[in-house]
Amino acid sequence: MAVSAHIDTFAREHLPPIEQQPEFIFELPELQFAAQLNCATELLDRHIDQGRGDRVCVRAPGGLLWSYADLQEMANRIANVLVRDMGLVPGNRVLLRAANKPMLVACWFAVMKAGGIAVATMPLLRAKELVQIVEKGRVTHALCDHALRAELDAAATQSPVLTHTVFFDDASLQGLESRMAQQSSHFENVATAADDTCLLAFTSGTTGQPKATMHFHRDVMASCVCFPPHVLRATADDVFIGSPPLAFTFGLGGLTLFPMSVGASTVLVAKASPNDLLEAIPAFGATVLFTAPTSFRAMAAGARDRAISVPLGGTLRKCVSAGEALPAATRALWYDATSIELIDGIGATEMLHIFIAADEDHARPGATGVAVPGYHACVLDDRMQPVPAGTVGRLAVKGPTGCRYLDDARQANYVNGGWNLTGDAYFMDADGYFHYQSRTDDMIVSAGYNIASPEVEETLLTHPAVAECAVIGVADEQRGQIVKAFVVLRPGHATGDALVRELQDFVKARIAPYKYPRAIEFRSALPRTETGKLQRFRLRAPA
Repeated sequence: MAVSAHIDTFAREHLPPIEQQPEFIFELPELQFAAQLNCATELLDRHIDQGRGDRVCVRAPGGLLWSYADLQEMANRIANVLVRDMGLVPGNRVLLRAANKPMLVACWFAVMKAGGIAVATMPLLRAKELVQIVEKGRVTHALCDHALRAELDAAATQSPVLTHTVFFDDASLQGLESRMAQQSSHFENVATAADDTCLLAFTSGTTGQPKATMHFHRDVMASCVCFPPHVLRATADDVFIGSPPLAFTFGLGGLTLFPMSVGASTVLVAKASPNDLLEAIPAFGATVLFTAPTSFRAMAAGARDRAISVPLGGTLRKCVSAGEALPAATRALWYDATSIELIDGIGATEMLHIFIAADEDHARPGATGVAVPGYHACVLDDRMQPVPAGTVGRLAVKGPTGCRYLDDARQANYVNGGWNLTGDAYFMDADGYFHYQSRTDDMIVSAGYNIASPEVEETLLTHPAVAECAVIGVADEQRGQIVKAFVVLRPGHATGDALVRELQDFVKARIAPYKYPRAIEFRSALPRTETGKLQRFRLRAPA
């Protein structure tokens, strides 16, 4: 029997009831984990113990180069700061806040080593959103990039539960680097249970109220033994790079967990626009790229001109697309520019990472792929019955990872009959390939970001000119979808481009800027039923 190392038992006490959790499947031999498991031991310390400590682990602009031994020393010192200076006990939640930087990875592993629970947050989040996360997860500790201090300080004034905060890239004596210098480079990892929670990954869902997905140490390791070896098939000589933030599980897996699971290295760039990636790939000799379809489309012309792929004399050899549906046209455009077939995949924060995909040799235009080894997937109707091939229904999946919301009634919406219902509408063809159709809820997926309509609406409604509003996602060739707001003004306010820009800036200043409405249409009234319910379908219908 696994023995929990958590002294702070908040996470275990707020797991969903067993009967509301999905069925977990551990069919593959490599999924037979020991009862006591710490993912930092497996992903980091193992390489040093087996004589690979001098291998390059983390690369970054400015010539930064950390070996596995370097990262271990940094993580050990930070773990000592957490325990000795900040009073962390196993089970405490630690908010992590930074762009994709080496120190963020060191902090993440320090939390794992100390038996804490990492709560990574997007750099773009504002104080209002951070308060929701801190309160939901009862987050007591934080390690934050000094450059992002303002919003966290503002959140802390509203969240007394957050009592211990230290900033890195801070030259003061109270900064993390100064504290690390006073600590030992040795740390004895906490002997966590395989089913101790180590990660709270937040997803906004469709209501704008954040949901915290709870993942165990065994879940982190399961993500490393399913998709990577069976579909990606990277090696220790690969150099990973990509755009997703480490606060997304897509980024955490693709840019930290997966490369370290095979002893490879990762490139961390704080800014990862398409142009940034086109420059960084040849500069670092990157071989594996993780990004969203939007970026692949934007990068295609430059990728051809710069000859960044192996077939054209460059270094890039594998490309993984996820975060939103991959259009067949984008797949073709990228192949034409690089001669590399994209590895498409669908994952979910609730599932931790990719569970349906196809490798380069089995890719089919318009299809996401098949169930990744270790997972089972099917398409169900509203009665939870399988539908015939070619019939659109609800995507359902189960495997070694699955949805566990922290103390949230919406658990019952995501899990039914042991299946995880992802909120995606798919059909499966006769060969078992899954084809994406749409979201089954009101989530807007724009350039790989999940945006909840109600949250944008709530923000717009606080503007003095706005009487009513409704937000939907509309198709966009570049981003997949964009946020569009339909706004009814209060008397005395005039429509026009100036007000459009004012409303857009208003939203950017209050919630993460990527959520702002790129299109705004003024209406005299919104379509509603006789009982006052908004009819979103009428807003989505062609004019």
